[in-house]
Amino acid sequence: MINYNFYYWGPLLFNTHIKKENLNKIKKLCKKNIKKSHVENLAGDIKHEYTIDKNSLNKILMPYMETFRHAYKQWYNNTLSEITVSAAWVNYMQPGDYNPVHIHRNCEFSGVIYIDIPKKLQKEISEYKGTVEGPGTIAFMYGEDAGHCQTMKNFVPATGDFYMFPYMLRHSVNPHKSNCERISIGVNFNIKGEK
Repeated sequence: MINYNFYYWGPLLFNTHIKKENLNKIKKLCKKNIKKSHVENLAGDIKHEYTIDKNSLNKILMPYMETFRHAYKQWYNNTLSEITVSAAWVNYMQPGDYNPVHIHRNCEFSGVIYIDIPKKLQKEISEYKGTVEGPGTIAFMYGEDAGHCQTMKNFVPATGDFYMFPYMLRHSVNPHKSNCERISIGVNFNIKGEK
């Protein structure tokens, strides 16, 4: 065998799983409260999006953010200062709702936590026959599409999944048809002490 090297390239896309006890604490922060509607501030065509308490979420996510900092050090060979939640909202996606390709602004990092991926949606995803990402899945895009380049990663979300990434990493969510509600949380993070 001939020795070779290959090099990590592009932004860090981090994934872990939220422990059940922490996920239950996060669920308690999520409520459909019209006074906390966040729809006008977001890119998606989603009728039910509401802000949640960023300070409470920050406390729950602390160990996960520390793990992200460790992954950041491995990926970039650079130390990342402490990070904190700067904004958070819950998305209750109904049939037909979707999130177009977008990035997050006014933050350094973004994330998504999956609170509930119902069995009806899981079945719809498993029966999907297309060649690209299916219903209710998330796609991440970086760079221009070209031969010999990996420019897109698609994931079928599972309850408890947590993705974290630099704010400028483009991502989207396709609509689903099943009569069910797909619940996720969008999170923005900043480096502590910086705006």
